[in-house]
Amino acid sequence: MKGANLVLACKLTDGAFKESASLQNEAEPVMSVDGLNVFYGDKQALSDASLEIFSGEVLALIGPSGCGKSTFIRCLNRMNDNIRGCRVEGEIMLDGQNIYDSDLDVVELRAQIGMVFQKANPFPKSIYENVAYGPRIHGLTANKKELDELVIECLKKAGLYEEVKDRLHESGTALSGGQQQRLCIARAIANKPRILLMDEPCSALDPIATKTIEELIAELRRDMPIVIVTHNMQQAKRISDRTAFFYLGKLETCQKTKDFFALETLKNERAKGYITGQYG
Repeated sequence: MKGANLVLACKLTDGAFKESASLQNEAEPVMSVDGLNVFYGDKQALSDASLEIFSGEVLALIGPSGCGKSTFIRCLNRMNDNIRGCRVEGEIMLDGQNIYDSDLDVVELRAQIGMVFQKANPFPKSIYENVAYGPRIHGLTANKKELDELVIECLKKAGLYEEVKDRLHESGTALSGGQQQRLCIARAIANKPRILLMDEPCSALDPIATKTIEELIAELRRDMPIVIVTHNMQQAKRISDRTAFFYLGKLETCQKTKDFFALETLKNERAKGYITGQYG
């Protein structure tokens, strides 16, 4: 992690992963997940997952298909609320409040925890309106001038402004795939979230567009922690500070990325088998 030395103590207890983490300056985590269990009907999809997310970091979630990565990340902004029969147990704290408290405003929560999906999903609106939509409904700007400035700022942060500045009022769905994904990122950060979640944001993109998104992630981490699900282990190695490995619904281990991908310092045998290609 840039600007801070991350000290991790990781251990497996009764098959469940537990992590304690602290920063050199003793900063509190932005979000803390403790004992998370997720059920879809009678099937348990995630078992006793605990993890902390710190300011300024990129946290990569990797593991085989169906291992619980997307289930985990969708719990962080209660997207699983939209799935019939889904039941969530455990505690997820954001700035000291459990996000599953009954009195919490879920709409406000999803503004605070932005999300970018695997497939770009711009609104069927203009480029400008895609970015302006959230700040407008959440009252983040006082007038049209401030809104215009925020839209331009977010498009610049997403590395898209120079490509679209002359067609802000054209449809966002007319952009290329990579541009649409950057538009969705601009839309997410326009709400000034505390955390940004990314669920395989580059899986449908070509290498050039992927490189652009990765460079963007490196810039955005200065403003907010980023949690990214990826099947691309080289991508996790390139962009993340820590890597968490999921297997069959369990969070098996989490280490600094440089230690995770160095086999001599990777302690979890299932993770070793995954990154060496024994299964996937």
